[in-house]
Amino acid sequence: MVKDIGFDIIGAAMEVHRILGPGLLESAYKAALTKELVSRGHFVATEVPIGIVYKGEKLDVGYRADLIVNNEVIIELKAVTEINPVYHMQLLTYLKLSGKKLGFLFNFNTPSLVYNESYFRKVNNF
Repeated sequence: MVKDIGFDIIGAAMEVHRILGPGLLESAYKAALTKELVSRGHFVATEVPIGIVYKGEKLDVGYRADLIVNNEVIIELKAVTEINPVYHMQLLTYLKLSGKKLGFLFNFNTPSLVYNESYFRKVNNF
């Protein structure tokens, strides 16, 4: 169930943040979170292409989701000083384009992971 996957994702992200803390590159958090989720029994795909269809033609424009868990949940990772509103729109657009229902945006460059401050849950209402 997607809701259960979401709980596992949050727990895995908190474990990664607890162990690594802030200050690393996004790629370090991506590798650690992938490892943590796989150890919890999830299938994780990284750097998954997100296609765009324009007037019936698929365009290869290089958009990629950081992680997709169990082919159901998109995770976008950041390691930045603050979350820009465009990051929220990016995740919502990825959800819409991929047809996925649930996504998370995590910013690991914070003292702790706090809901609606350093991590966010987004739902695609189609």
